[in-house]
Amino acid sequence: MKAAGKESSNPQRILVRALLNSIRSYQVYKTRSGIIARVLRRLARVRYEVLSIMTGADIGIDAKFGSNLRLPHPVGVVIHHEAILGDDCMLMQQVTIGMVEDHCVPRIGSRVYVGAGAKILGQVIIGDDVRIGANAVVLSDVPAGATAVGIPARIIQVPNSA
Repeated sequence: MKAAGKESSNPQRILVRALLNSIRSYQVYKTRSGIIARVLRRLARVRYEVLSIMTGADIGIDAKFGSNLRLPHPVGVVIHHEAILGDDCMLMQQVTIGMVEDHCVPRIGSRVYVGAGAKILGQVIIGDDVRIGANAVVLSDVPAGATAVGIPARIIQVPNSA
């Protein structure tokens, strides 16, 4: 039986958390000037490069993501450097969030679950509380609370509007 605090000592989880923290550190020091900020920005960039290799995740260093982004299996996760993700999102392994043409990247809401192997491409907006099934290819907007599956993704469940 695992103790409550033992789950956070998972080495993979520690590496993912360190990767996300290095991205946030880089973004903070990128907005600052001065020699110390330059040194700390370079240090954050080196940490980011090393941790990207160790985790197998390719998250753009300028990607915007909210608090509590979860990557339980980070191998193969690709997030474009211009993508925007909300709070409390969970991305499974082999997820790709990218663009189809110049500056057309997805915006993903909060509390979104993206299943293994799913692709979210182009200038699409994914609403809050959305579930995207494994291996789905999302090429159009998904409303809040909906579930999308398939290639190309289609909405199979929309919340009741009472």
